[in-house]
Amino acid sequence: MQREVTKAEADVQLVRDRAARDQARLDSGTGSAKDLQAIQHELQSLTRRQGELEDIEIEIMERAEAVEAEVTRLEGKRGEVTARLDEVTAARDAALADLDSEATTVAAPRADIVAGVGEDLVTLYEKVRAQGGGLGAAALRQRRCGGCQLELNNVDMNRIKAAPADEVLRCEECRRILVRTAESGL
Repeated sequence: MQREVTKAEADVQLVRDRAARDQARLDSGTGSAKDLQAIQHELQSLTRRQGELEDIEIEIMERAEAVEAEVTRLEGKRGEVTARLDEVTAARDAALADLDSEATTVAAPRADIVAGVGEDLVTLYEKVRAQGGGLGAAALRQRRCGGCQLELNNVDMNRIKAAPADEVLRCEECRRILVRTAESGL
């Protein structure tokens, strides 16, 4: 917009300079009557042209002012958004720190639990967990596997009911280790 304003100002100045030269020639009175009459006619044309160019210049200046006002408004908005982003980032970082702390607290007794479970089951769990997107065991609740969320059929439920309490059971769909609970529906 500023380039347009500068160009419009330059166009108006060119017409003014030419009009001033022509006026000086007319005022000097040198030349034939026909030449002086042509200069007078050109001065009238230059006056009209100068008016048109000044109107264009004013229009461009008005647009430039509107654009500058919009830029100022957007810069203020950017400041607000940046401040909000900083707040959200700080909240996210605090939440991540809390989660890291909680993960450390939850993981602390894992070594003792793993030692009591047995190496074969831990190996199976780690293998299933790697294949299952981080979830190696899932609770069986109301006939549903907590991993794949599919309801087990009657044949699978009867097999689970008949299985000894210490047998490792797996979901036929997602292959996760099923953990029987009071809510299993057995």
